[in-house]
Amino acid sequence: MPTTAVETITGTESAERDGITIRNPRTGDVLWTVPEAGPETVARAVDVARSAASDWASTAPSERGAALRTAARALDAAARELAGLNASETGRPVDESLAGIAAGVSTLEQYAELGPVHRGLSLRGSQLASDYTVAEPRGVAALLTPWNDPVAVACGLIGAALVTGNTVVHKPSERCPRLGEALGEVLAPAFPPGVFQTITGGAGVGALLAQSDVDVIAHVGSSAAGAHLARAGAQSGAHVIRENGGNDPLLVDRDVDPVWAAEQAAMGAFSNSGQICVAVERIYVHEAIAAEFCAALEAEAALRNGNGTVAPLVDGRMRDAVHAHVADALQQGAHAVEGGTLPDGPGSFYPATVLTGCTERMEVMTEETFGPVAPVQVVASFDDGLRLACSGTYGLAATVLSANIAHIQQAVAALPVGTVKINEVFGGAPGGAAQPRGISGAGFGYGPELLDEFSRVKVVHIAAPPAAALVRDQP
Repeated sequence: MPTTAVETITGTESAERDGITIRNPRTGDVLWTVPEAGPETVARAVDVARSAASDWASTAPSERGAALRTAARALDAAARELAGLNASETGRPVDESLAGIAAGVSTLEQYAELGPVHRGLSLRGSQLASDYTVAEPRGVAALLTPWNDPVAVACGLIGAALVTGNTVVHKPSERCPRLGEALGEVLAPAFPPGVFQTITGGAGVGALLAQSDVDVIAHVGSSAAGAHLARAGAQSGAHVIRENGGNDPLLVDRDVDPVWAAEQAAMGAFSNSGQICVAVERIYVHEAIAAEFCAALEAEAALRNGNGTVAPLVDGRMRDAVHAHVADALQQGAHAVEGGTLPDGPGSFYPATVLTGCTERMEVMTEETFGPVAPVQVVASFDDGLRLACSGTYGLAATVLSANIAHIQQAVAALPVGTVKINEVFGGAPGGAAQPRGISGAGFGYGPELLDEFSRVKVVHIAAPPAAALVRDQP
């Protein structure tokens, strides 16, 4: 996921007086300027969180869960206001923003239930001894969250961190700072003072927070930023949880319906204008169905461009980055059968784009584009497609469309990713979790396993003293 939360770990933002100016991605008009936290504000927030940590850690898990349920109700009540801010700052349609907020509500409710039953393990040893593990909070958690699904992603990290007894300092993306502020204003009253705080700012503020006296750093954002944060955590000893960028492949076998496969590809590449961590970023289609598949995918893109359902990219900087990948592919011989040009008019719109004739040398096939672009490479066999799908340094997710169980099992075994999806680009059971690989991150970023990421384990061994050592009651 490019350009979110923290871009670099070097340097600092100047002062709160500078602020972050946000433009409407649909019109280009200035919306507002949100203050940036200076070094003193960051340090004070961490100190306050540290001061509140002991009492919150000793709060009964059931009480922490009850506070999360209160926060979930407050979030649900504020859904329409937050959806409006999301649409204004990021361009995401209100109905999709509402769906993301509903997911955030559900996530808080889920962790409210899971937290109190988060349990340790008992170990077998001597008959007269007991061994078990106890989960304890890590302490102060710095949460750095993105703009592409800002409420749902933030609530996952916030919920898991708080219900396990950590205190939280949250820095939302500088691309939706007012939404991040408003989310904090909605959630904070559910918790004791100092337990949950929000600060706003750009890359330097995130860097200051990550380098502060925190015990865990959780980041959803770009791989470049994640690498800097991993180094910061290695230096400070903070535990680092990262869900970072992806270059997710879609592998289309010869035995599937090419029109259905194109519908899956379009959903994966164009949803939220391609601004999804697990978006389809590169497509490998078997030559036996390539012509029909490409024609159907072109029609899917043209339909979206014609009916105006492709929302703008978050800002002009993102649009420039997306178009640079497209321009590189065109320069190297790819063909834009639909889209591929910068539109006239205000805002940061970019059309749903289908590129054919792509090769593994093109940036659009090797890097995360994060826009509504579907680059297609035709392959002579499933094995060739799988080899290409396994290439690269990312390891977030991959999708395989096939009716051949042998090919499916081969792909599951070979793909070096945290999630393999078969015959459904956006699927998964509730409560699922995954571990990204490569430069896509490390650690569980969601699901019940996220509670473990925010916890430390203490092993306890209890044995009875020998009989001779017992203090007997005196007459």
